[in-house]
Amino acid sequence: MTREEISELAAAYALGGLEGADRARFEALLRAGDADVLAALRDFEDTLAGLAAAAPETPPPAVKAALMERITAARAPAPARPVLRRRAAIWPVVLSGAMAAGLAAVVVGWTVSATYEKRLDTLARDADQLKAELRSQQAVIAILRDPATQVVALSGLPPAPAARARMMWHPQAGGVFVATGLPAPPEGKAYQLWAIAGSNAPVSAGVFSVNASGTGSLSVRPLPGVAAVNAFAVTLEPAGGLPAPSGEMYLLGKS
Repeated sequence: MTREEISELAAAYALGGLEGADRARFEALLRAGDADVLAALRDFEDTLAGLAAAAPETPPPAVKAALMERITAARAPAPARPVLRRRAAIWPVVLSGAMAAGLAAVVVGWTVSATYEKRLDTLARDADQLKAELRSQQAVIAILRDPATQVVALSGLPPAPAARARMMWHPQAGGVFVATGLPAPPEGKAYQLWAIAGSNAPVSAGVFSVNASGTGSLSVRPLPGVAAVNAFAVTLEPAGGLPAPSGEMYLLGKS
């Protein structure tokens, strides 16, 4: 398969639109730890995160409608392709009649078996992690498809003027928050996201950190008692967060 074909299959698989022989072949490559397949899935997640944080203004309805049409089209099952078969590796075993050679063969067999089982365990853990990432991506897409979803743009304040963020918020489903351009928090500190509803006190929506490039994300569950949110804000707080904001505000955006 070419890289373009792998990318198409990865996108369709993440969107739940890959079926039949293509799905069986893709999952077989996934279980085998194929580097190109793993990279394609992770690239799809990065693309989705970039989509959430790209534009500084809230997209107009026409842009969102066009995006939904493209996502719907991507869910169509791809035409079946011939299943690729990898040539099995052949490991010849030569045994002599000597007892020493026989014992050596047994020891080597045990070593190879243990190594193979360890590799299988590692691949199984990687597959579980990828499945979790795919579920997260599918949740983001479900939120984006819902017309009740609000996309709130947050702008950087004096502590981080170049920072930007997007909050995709649905009152019943929760939301997804993506931020870029934030400085790494000091040791023992973390960023905390707040939902502000009218004149009520801010409600914590969770804590997050950022990577070396200043990008961070947060999956937000529905907030009890919060039906409509007027604004979202990010402050710097002690690691683990606080019940009420106390630190400096880094991001703010009104819905």
